Order: sequence, then structure tokens, then C-alpha cells
Amino acid sequence: MLALEATRLVKLNRIYTRTGDGGSAGLVDGSRVSKASARMSAIGEVDEANSALGLAITMLGDHPNRPALERVQNELFDLGADIATPGSVEGALRIVSGQVERLEREIDGMNEKLAPLTSFILPGGSQAVAALHLARAVTRRAERAAVAVAEQDEINPAALAYLNRLSDHLFVTARFVAADEGGDVLWRPGATRGA
Repeated sequence: MLALEATRLVKLNRIYTRTGDGGSAGLVDGSRVSKASARMSAIGEVDEANSALGLAITMLGDHPNRPALERVQNELFDLGADIATPGSVEGALRIVSGQVERLEREIDGMNEKLAPLTSFILPGGSQAVAALHLARAVTRRAERAAVAVAEQDEINPAALAYLNRLSDHLFVTARFVAADEGGDVLWRPGATRGA
């Protein structure tokens, strides 16, 4: 059933349409907005977060967290469709609270196995850990962009909560992966002032 619904959502016979040549983009409800609008910025930031996450996933190999992150990638596409559907459109693809709650359960499960933080963490270590921190930072930017939309127009509150929780999830995932590789790279306040 879901596969059938997905085929109704997307049908691309051609990649270019020329409809955006004047600087506007079409939303799911058929309306058009400026490509520079807050809504289009948020959609673009979510797409960038998804791309950053995809890069991180490629660096994880067969790590046990890979399937959860692949699920998140799919949900980020859903989230982009959610933001691209203003107002209340019947049957619109929306992020739901259960997805936010699942992220919370996954965060809690990883956190139980990690030592408490004693310092802030530098986004480094292995390539996979650094890429997860990059995806986290881009997700925070996507959240800020979605909040900007919410300040002007209606947006699904679960979408905002999802982005907020996802950045936490990616932070904890980076720590979880780093734990297998010798631990976090810790910030040492003022460590180089005398250098």
C-alpha cells in the first residue's frame, strides 16, 4: 500500500521542467513560492542534512547503527515533503510523533552504554565520527530554517520536534561510534593560549 502511495507522489519523466527558471518553485499543494523563501530554504537545508547523513553512512561500513541511520534518511525525505506541503492538505505526508519517540528511544539506548560527558566534544576522530558531527550541524541549521518558516506560516510541530531530536540523535550516534574507536575528542578550554 505504501509503495502504491509513493508512486502517486513521485513521477519524473523529465528532470528539467523549466517552470522554475523565473525563480519560483512548486509546492505539493500546487502553489508556487520564491526559491528564496523561508520554506524553500528549509526544504533545501533538510536536503543538505540528508546528503550529509548519506556521506556519513557510507563511512560506517557495517556498523550496527547503519540501518537506523538509513531509516532516518528516508524520514528526512518525508520531512522535506512535509515542509513542502503548506497548510492542511488531505492525505499529506507528515512526520508523526511516533517517529520522534523512536529517535528518543534510540538515543536513550545508546546513551546507556556511554560514559557521561566531562567536556564538550570536538567534531573529529575518525572520518565516520567527523561526518556524523557534520550531519548533526547541518541538521541544526535545517531546524533553524524550519523554525523560521514556523514564525511566518503553519508548519507541522512534529517536523520541528523531529529535527530537534535528530540532531541529538546524531550527536549521540557520533559518540557511540567514537566509543568503538578510542573515545571522543574532547575540547580543552584555552589549551593553546600559551602556544
